[in-house]
Amino acid sequence: MRQSILFTKTRREAPKDEVSKNAILLTRAGFIHKEFAGVYSFLPLGLLVLKKIENIIRREMNILGGQEVELTALQDEDVWNKTGRWSDEVIDVWFKTKLKSGSDVGLAPTHEEPLTQLLSEYISSYRDLPLSVYQFQTKFRNELRSKSGILRGREFLMKDLYSFSRNEEEHDKFYEKVKSAYRSIFNQVGIGDSTYLTKASGGSFSKYSHEFQTIIEAGEDTIYITLEDKKEATNKEIEESNGRKEEKAIEVGNIFSLGTRFSEDLGLVFTDEAGVKNPVIMGSYGIGLSRLMGTVVEVLSDEKGIVWPKEIAPFQVHLLLLSEKAKDFADEVYKTLSSQGVEVLYDDRDLRAGEKFADADLIGIPMQIIIGEKAIESKMLEVKERKTGETKHETLDHIIEALKK
Repeated sequence: MRQSILFTKTRREAPKDEVSKNAILLTRAGFIHKEFAGVYSFLPLGLLVLKKIENIIRREMNILGGQEVELTALQDEDVWNKTGRWSDEVIDVWFKTKLKSGSDVGLAPTHEEPLTQLLSEYISSYRDLPLSVYQFQTKFRNELRSKSGILRGREFLMKDLYSFSRNEEEHDKFYEKVKSAYRSIFNQVGIGDSTYLTKASGGSFSKYSHEFQTIIEAGEDTIYITLEDKKEATNKEIEESNGRKEEKAIEVGNIFSLGTRFSEDLGLVFTDEAGVKNPVIMGSYGIGLSRLMGTVVEVLSDEKGIVWPKEIAPFQVHLLLLSEKAKDFADEVYKTLSSQGVEVLYDDRDLRAGEKFADADLIGIPMQIIIGEKAIESKMLEVKERKTGETKHETLDHIIEALKK
């Protein structure tokens, strides 16, 4: 991507109504655009990050044996009435509207009901289980407060995984595998050291659930650290401190044991080896992708801007042309990197060096390659690491070799 044709522009200041770090930096850097409170569009750079997060999660879900689907956002009132969750008193974040026929429909805040209903047509025998199904889908939640940028949205992309098991033992084994998969995901996106497996309330589903909570200053939840070395904690909502270390945190993932709550109401049963019909035991496992992206920004940014981990950065390299005299050489470097499969954002704009450096630090791509007049003769490229600010001089071949590793 040539930055001269990228339609988004960086901003020196964020919109006055933005107060959260993630929204301020992502808006200034041109990753997102606020439509109204709690609703954001993802621009080219932002979508690249979101897709990389999605790919990391998809890989882990596939390792678990999950089968990917895409369910409908529009929801049938009749299905949700069977579980008693159509009521606004039970789920207070519903968006609802009417069809031309006059029938009520909702925009899904989650998908336990429709997937359970769907699978009741496909699961009949113990041979059909265990099964896990997941999707990436836009969810809609009519949140009362939306002042945290993309940490709490009214419309957001979510990965929701659902498991279907024959018995508790089978369910528990899968539940533990999801814990490990989530750990891997949060490590890969760069927030593993700040994220704790946290015991929390199970709500109407079970006695307890588990959340993955990441420590940030703008956190909505309070957690108590129980085991620092194992990154485990307890949510304040279920247990008082007793002198433990208290932290503000944001939930980046949750896992629930649903038992037979939905399968009984919606008729999802299987016949066991003895010919007896039993309700399927279920679990639900969610990660909000946009919230995860915002959390990474909250945790890893510095005073200059965003610092993306290489696994989810929009590009691997930010190539900065500092002199018009070096343009032909920089163009060749850009073409060579691209031909070798390196993802490059090429700042070929006619701007002062200081502006380019400031934009590069704001955007936060891990590696900056800086080309001025001296590079034409020496063929040595200045390489700056965004995270540490360290610089060194390397040949193009050496850079490509290192990036491929």
